[in-house]
Amino acid sequence: MPLRVSTISFLNPAPLLYNFEHEPTAKPLREHYDVHYTLPSICAAELNSDAADLGLIPIAALTPDLAIVPGCTIASHDEVRSILLLIKNPAILSTTDALKSVRTIAADTASRSSNAYAHILFEHFHHNQPLFLDQPADPLAMLASADAALLIGDPALLARERRSEIEAHRAAIDPASSKTPLLWLDLAHLWRELTGLPWVAAVWAVRPEALAPAGLTAQQLIQDLTASRDAGLTHIDQLVTEWTPRIAIGPETIRTYLTRNIHYTLDPDCLRAIQLFRTLAAQINLLPPLPTLNLLTP
Repeated sequence: MPLRVSTISFLNPAPLLYNFEHEPTAKPLREHYDVHYTLPSICAAELNSDAADLGLIPIAALTPDLAIVPGCTIASHDEVRSILLLIKNPAILSTTDALKSVRTIAADTASRSSNAYAHILFEHFHHNQPLFLDQPADPLAMLASADAALLIGDPALLARERRSEIEAHRAAIDPASSKTPLLWLDLAHLWRELTGLPWVAAVWAVRPEALAPAGLTAQQLIQDLTASRDAGLTHIDQLVTEWTPRIAIGPETIRTYLTRNIHYTLDPDCLRAIQLFRTLAAQINLLPPLPTLNLLTP
């Protein structure tokens, strides 16, 4: 019975999945893993509802029953580019004052963790409790109905590529806005400035009881996922070539994103960041407490 794997259909996990998507490794891995793709929030729902056994899930979705698989993550040491907070700033305030002045945020619901980071940013660090409005990831539509917009994943990367177009469109609708451009804020960079720790989006999490029926040990799972990540990081040129037709972003931007913006190793700083994130989220009653991180042991 292969392990049912729920993973993310964005660009950022591409190196993690390299061996599962490329021969000669993909065929033997299919004996133990059945991979399908969805949104981060759905990955977590499938794992927690027993519709999946292994998932690349937002850290906001971790529970005591799920074990974090050591080795791999989706994180960033500074700017990540794919978590973008756009703020209208008609009064030309400083970034800090603008964050304090936001009353409504149109939020893409693709990632539970990214929305949680935004809540922590506003409520814990800036003592502001804006209203979050769930909306599809369309920056112009979002900003038409809210003070700010939160974009996640590929839509955030695409918005950065269309920055001048987005600003020009706003100015065409409201000429006064040409004098007060948007604040384009990288949520991972803000987290790093405030905490000194990496921003961590997702980890591999597993239901440990599902390993034996799939003919896997904990050690083999860790080795397979780590080997896939390492292979992906040594085949960046190939991934850039494969992804360039799939997304309206230039190849050099894709290369920079995969090699400099995203950090793929679950190191001690990343674990400390996860613990701090969950502690702060619990303090503002956003997520249940997670006193300890349950790491899968070989």
